[in-house]
Amino acid sequence: MTLEPIGHAGDGSVSGERDWGARPVGPGWGPELIAEKIRAPSSPQETVFRCVEPARREGRPGAMVQAMRLVSLAALVLLVAACISAGGNASESPSPSGGGIGAIEHATGSTDVLLRFEVGGGFVAPGFLATEAPIFTLYGDGTVIVRNPAQDPPPSVGSVSPLRPFRIVRLNEEQLQKVLEDALVQGGLGQARTDYPDNQIADAPTAVFTVNAGGIAKRVSIYALGIDVANQPDAQARVAFADLAARLEAFDGGGGDATGMYSPDRYRGILQEGQAGGPDVKAWPWITVSPGDFVPASDPNAFRLPSRVMSVGAVEALGINPYQGGFQGLSLVGPGDGKVYSFSLRPLLPDESR
Repeated sequence: MTLEPIGHAGDGSVSGERDWGARPVGPGWGPELIAEKIRAPSSPQETVFRCVEPARREGRPGAMVQAMRLVSLAALVLLVAACISAGGNASESPSPSGGGIGAIEHATGSTDVLLRFEVGGGFVAPGFLATEAPIFTLYGDGTVIVRNPAQDPPPSVGSVSPLRPFRIVRLNEEQLQKVLEDALVQGGLGQARTDYPDNQIADAPTAVFTVNAGGIAKRVSIYALGIDVANQPDAQARVAFADLAARLEAFDGGGGDATGMYSPDRYRGILQEGQAGGPDVKAWPWITVSPGDFVPASDPNAFRLPSRVMSVGAVEALGINPYQGGFQGLSLVGPGDGKVYSFSLRPLLPDESR
């Protein structure tokens, strides 16, 4: 097998759409996405290779090794798998997590994040920042937790705005491999830089992809993804990222086990100063919890608003339903002093401690 250059990623000479089987592709980018600006230089073009079976011989040509070193690990294993399949020389399926030909190696733990897509920051109210959460997360055991921001939220409960619950999907190893392949190759994350800025746009959201698979561990941040302007840098790469984001937002399992509502046993409660005189103000519901128990995380890179981990029982004491997807806008009167607070709730994901 040899590798021939067939074009350059980003110049339009290589095209094609990723097929995830029976999974329908849903709506694209949602209007609710918010973020902060991140700057970075433009990316160079990179050569794309295709597989060509060699003439029959006893050994492989030595030049193949040097050529294959130019290809990322994720793309390499996929190219090898495709060539072997085309030549009819392999009959065994890939091993579950990394030893077999064609398999993208990955951790297998239930809290190991393999692929994550999230949007956050930007010029928005603190209440929105308080409940930001990843849109899509794929874990090592095949669990997917996803929420489509383009879908309508549940109806308001007085002045409280509930958020749509997350869905949970269970993938087998074959389905998991297809998702990783799509993200690394068709979605462009395997060869992507870490930062994609756009100085022409202000106060726009930043999309962030996190990948930990196939020997690749990085976060790819794209400022103002989905906002198209003339002479935008990295236009072709942005198209691939936006298409990937839309597929992950609308992800329905692609044949995985039936989806259901994600109902965690832990939530993040966020307490901020509120405004007196608002509607639907509730009395402080907890005897053993005070406003001083809501504190920022000590980690400077972690969530910085005053918060605490809350059990399902503590959440249900608030009397807000539905609450599984979180909510915003609940006004509470503090115990003793009559001070008004604004309370928000957000479900914690399996890899999150607070």
